[in-house]
Amino acid sequence: MNMNSEYASGDGGAFAVMDCALAAIATGREAQNLRELRDQLQTIHPGSIYYHFWGGLLRPRFDDPEYHNDFAIWAINGLRDARLAEKLAVIDPCGYSDLEEIRQDLIDVIEERLDESEMVPWAKADDKFYFVRSQIVVFDTQKRIEAPRELADTLPKMSLSSIFYHFIDARRREPFGVDDFRAWLQPKSKDYEPLIRRLRLIDPFFGNLAELRQQLSKVFHEYYR
Repeated sequence: MNMNSEYASGDGGAFAVMDCALAAIATGREAQNLRELRDQLQTIHPGSIYYHFWGGLLRPRFDDPEYHNDFAIWAINGLRDARLAEKLAVIDPCGYSDLEEIRQDLIDVIEERLDESEMVPWAKADDKFYFVRSQIVVFDTQKRIEAPRELADTLPKMSLSSIFYHFIDARRREPFGVDDFRAWLQPKSKDYEPLIRRLRLIDPFFGNLAELRQQLSKVFHEYYR
């Protein structure tokens, strides 16, 4: 089941450390060429767009790390279109307010590429793009953090999927729309504003979860040293 940021803050003001898994659900929809990809994107469930941008962080991956979303990876590996892959790769989901904005930018990039191409790029029959949507499954670790200082010691020990839940998935949850760490710190004291500002500057997309955990740990350790 999915839970919101309010629950992640726990009872009595404590921070409840959660863990999660991102379940992949087949949609039965696919694309073999660039036009089909565009057409499917127009109506695909937004959870599929979320999965194809963020799901790679939680599954084993052996692709070129230059391409951070599944659409760019398919463009380079399936369509052999480096120009399109580069344009898709620079789309940073952290810079959008919702998934519909990302959907529109994806479609715009693809339509621009279709307009400038003499032929519609096709993938081989066994290299289609398969649309998958995600559902997050959340687990309560029973770990509670009473004071922000404790996060400096707790963060390096958090699982990568816990980091994903609290720093990435939290951004799409109401009512705050920010990571759970900032949502927990903001009401406590103005003294945490420098810490909140540093957390705001971290972009979790262009890297992996281990690097993200290291960045978060560094921010908290430097704040409390």
